[in-house]
Amino acid sequence: MEKIEDFLTERAREGLLRRLRPATARKGGKIYFGQKEYVDLSSNDYLGLSSHPKMVEAAREAAEAYGVGASASRLLSGDLEICHRLEERIAKFKGKEAALVFNSGYQANVGALSALYGEGDCIFSDKLNHASIVDGLMLSGAKFFRFRHNDMEHLGSVLLKERAGFKNALIITETIFSMDGDRPDLKSLISLKDRFGCALMVDEAHATGIFGKNGSGVAEEEGLADRVDLIMGTFGKALGSFGAYIAASGPMVEYMVNKCRSFIYSTALPPAVIACNIAAIELIKEEPFRRVELLNKAEYFRRILKEKGFEIKGASQIVPVIVGENRVAVKIAEALQAKGYWALPIRPPTVPKGEARLRFSLVFDHDIPTLERLADDIAKIRGKKTGSISVY
Repeated sequence: MEKIEDFLTERAREGLLRRLRPATARKGGKIYFGQKEYVDLSSNDYLGLSSHPKMVEAAREAAEAYGVGASASRLLSGDLEICHRLEERIAKFKGKEAALVFNSGYQANVGALSALYGEGDCIFSDKLNHASIVDGLMLSGAKFFRFRHNDMEHLGSVLLKERAGFKNALIITETIFSMDGDRPDLKSLISLKDRFGCALMVDEAHATGIFGKNGSGVAEEEGLADRVDLIMGTFGKALGSFGAYIAASGPMVEYMVNKCRSFIYSTALPPAVIACNIAAIELIKEEPFRRVELLNKAEYFRRILKEKGFEIKGASQIVPVIVGENRVAVKIAEALQAKGYWALPIRPPTVPKGEARLRFSLVFDHDIPTLERLADDIAKIRGKKTGSISVY
């Protein structure tokens, strides 16, 4: 217990202690705590699909047909026909031979990496890859090397030095990074994976539904889906539901069914959730205006923040404003909350030390006047001319 108390005390002193904050409602780009309404700038419901009438109806119909729970793992009696229908849709959506549904993005990354790679293998991972990828690397038992963020020259040098000493090799990256909102040079990654005899896995969690002609993601947008060996994505962000998947070759998916512990030993997703995921894929195709408008708004918001002198990263619906110190990030977030914006500070270890930030997660329901007011309020709070926090 002393260890726990020391940890909590130290975290509180450094301004890093996390606390849960139960909301009473969330819809239409707004979040409510009691009677207080905020503009929700921390949601991953990028396209506003979580409350779409077609999603709600799909969930209701599936619950009536199958009940509310799957009640078993898919290798027992939880493998419903509707699961296979979803996987067929995912495979087609992602341009792959097959797909396998997981209960979360974390389970997909941890499970796939630890099943497919092991002792004698190696994995080359972008330094800013998500924690689920990092945990998968450690669980796999493979030797792993982390290359500088989006630095293809550094990756090439590491591959040249290390690749020959191992049997199987994987390069893994995100296509839209969750904290910086930027993307990798996918063509260069494919060139390197071909040159050094590696497989390539991409995490499209924050890209699926937003990028590409059909909303499939960055791999589709760049016409490279067929050159990527494993594509991971989630339903819990732009697709407005819950769960995740790996899209890959038929043999690779079959292997994971037999070896992936996070799949084998988990109860299947509820049928209502599976039905929502199917509906979401159809909505991505039927309502492309959502992703077009979202990216246009994000580009505008990023531009006006830059004009006000802020350091902005990325080129997506994720707009991080870098402020540096933890204390500054916390105080700006508190001031914004007082003005009705639910924007949270992102601090180490989630981001590198010295790069604390406000991460604005834009959604389809945010309108231009709201974003303009937000930019003005951030500038006033930050006190850009003096570098001080003007409200304190």
